[in-house]
Amino acid sequence: MRYGAVTAVDRLDLEVAAGQVTAVVGPNGAGKTTTLETCEGFRRPHEGSVRVLGLDPVAEAARLRPRVGTMLQSGGAWSGVRAPEALRHASSLHAHPLDPDTLADRLGLGGCGRTPYRRLSGGQQQRLGLAMAIIGRPELVFLDEPTAGLDPQARRSVWELVGELRAAGVTVVVTTHYLDEAEQLADQVVVVDHGRVLATGTPAELTTHGAEDTVRFTARPGLDLGDLRAVLPHGCSVEEATPGTYLLSGPVDPDLVATLTSWCARAGVLTRSLSVERRTLEDVFLELTGREQRP
Repeated sequence: MRYGAVTAVDRLDLEVAAGQVTAVVGPNGAGKTTTLETCEGFRRPHEGSVRVLGLDPVAEAARLRPRVGTMLQSGGAWSGVRAPEALRHASSLHAHPLDPDTLADRLGLGGCGRTPYRRLSGGQQQRLGLAMAIIGRPELVFLDEPTAGLDPQARRSVWELVGELRAAGVTVVVTTHYLDEAEQLADQVVVVDHGRVLATGTPAELTTHGAEDTVRFTARPGLDLGDLRAVLPHGCSVEEATPGTYLLSGPVDPDLVATLTSWCARAGVLTRSLSVERRTLEDVFLELTGREQRP
């Protein structure tokens, strides 16, 4: 997908598994929204092909749209409409919709009955967009930054709803800037930048591949690390990072932690703290996309 001289999506290759939550993450301008809009049929790709539920989202839009729910980043509702009116209208377009009032209450929109869309808070607009996307009981839902601007309670409510969609067999594709959200919700995470896929995998695969886990413990300075190294499994190393703070790196499992604590007991070492640290999805994201702030 190109906008003049700018290539927004550059030979991006993406496959989404049915019945799973796939999170597409990337910096501003990475091509996430353009990718979703292409899959939703709002944009025709300049090159390549897109199939959604086996259908061309542009040429076969009439067959596809009853099966797909879409939450746009920009809201997608008329500025003067009230939340109940928008939900009732959306429900009337589907054969077996969810109950609009029940869904409104579930997403905290029950008290917005007399407020036009333009006067709703950003979080309320987000929740209305989500409700309109799922009211028709779709097989597939596209959610473009569904929790942007939401408070922690509202974010948690959206997380729970996405979990229920997955449990019901609905396929969910979500873009988000909240990497903890992707790590919590997604079965599959796709990291994109400059319109290309940089990495894809489960959160566990992305956070463990190519990185060692670390056990950090504190004790008295100057421990005999040579003696400790002698009992550690192959592939593990230990160093005193700062006086009294020790980092043990390698494949961390319960046996390694037991070996360390047993050694401490035999050596008369009292640890003041011990924690297993793993790199997070945010660490992976920054390694792949860089640490410079994007406009």
